[in-house]
Amino acid sequence: MTLEQQDKQYVLQTYARDYTNFVKGVGSTLYDENGRDYIDFASGIGVNSIGHGNEKLSSAICEQAKNIIHISNLQVIEPQAKLAQKIVELSGYEMGIFFANSGAEANEGAIKIARKYGETKFDEKRYKVITLEHSFHGRTITTVKATGQESFHTPNFSPYPDGFSYEKSIEDVYSAIDDKTVAVLIELVQGEGGVQPFEKEEIQKLATHLKSKDILLIVDEVQTGVYRTGEFLASNLYEIEPDIITLAKGLGGGVPIGAVMTKHKEVLVAGDHGSTFGGNYLSTAAGLAVLDVLKPMYESGAIDETLVYFSEKLKHMAVKHENLFEKEVGLGLMRGLRAKSAEIQGRVLKNALTEGLVVLKAGRNTVRFLPSITISKNEIDEGFKRFEKAISSL
Repeated sequence: MTLEQQDKQYVLQTYARDYTNFVKGVGSTLYDENGRDYIDFASGIGVNSIGHGNEKLSSAICEQAKNIIHISNLQVIEPQAKLAQKIVELSGYEMGIFFANSGAEANEGAIKIARKYGETKFDEKRYKVITLEHSFHGRTITTVKATGQESFHTPNFSPYPDGFSYEKSIEDVYSAIDDKTVAVLIELVQGEGGVQPFEKEEIQKLATHLKSKDILLIVDEVQTGVYRTGEFLASNLYEIEPDIITLAKGLGGGVPIGAVMTKHKEVLVAGDHGSTFGGNYLSTAAGLAVLDVLKPMYESGAIDETLVYFSEKLKHMAVKHENLFEKEVGLGLMRGLRAKSAEIQGRVLKNALTEGLVVLKAGRNTVRFLPSITISKNEIDEGFKRFEKAISSL
């Protein structure tokens, strides 16, 4: 039985998989079972923030696994407390943190905090959450409903929870607010929705308005967080102070972890929320190692240097191949090329893999690039050489 046959027989087919079998990774280079190398411009959809085979991360995981992998949240967990402190200090916000296992779970936690805030802080209950079209917030029943893409709201999984609405733009949010609105949930750069950043000024104006109305601002930083946009949080880059922030993806460097952080630390009390695996020894030890790698890179300017170098290469591609791409989009190391059609997007992805380059798709016909934050200039150069080959025949 081949690996493809095994997968198709025993694994639920919820993904349109490619069957390249990667067996090893070094930095931002992957190797398949035949020893062929691929430049990784996807990093596991923004998860492998410090690349593959990082010594500091693998050592931290191994050392922790020799001692304790997991107990439960009924006891204090030292690396969890240390990671919470480190995240709070790096964020610059005075917040408390709840650890989960994924971005969807982090967003579920954020919605629960908002709903309880709306129940306990006002004479009349507030529960409505406004999100934006083209947003993506997860795959659970609640976070699918919070996602502003109708294609996710199929009748197959209905009925969905009430209390969510979607607006076309930031400007439309103002008129959508009513006396039942408790929160606005946004991504500062819409990832699945086409790697589309919002303007800094419009976000700052919205944040000020929501604060004046005592409406919570929830920022989904599942993809933008942990230096992906150049700062520790995209919220730092936009110079705002959200009420609630969610993290996941790059925080564990490949080990599943999610986090919801809030300045309203008094809202959730014992018994309100929980997670069996969330914030266990292994995941938080991994998170500490990831931050130990990235923080010095940020402070030295190495992250800025990498994102500028990558951005210049991508802009060159957009200009040179304007017959294929409308424009280059994104921030930091969360980038995209907006293809002129879905057909072009599909062919680019297929050809790239044939040439030994892993890239991603996103909405609005976007070819998405999420390289590891530790990617080298040589790997960037080689990746774009292969990308050039991939699109030369289109």
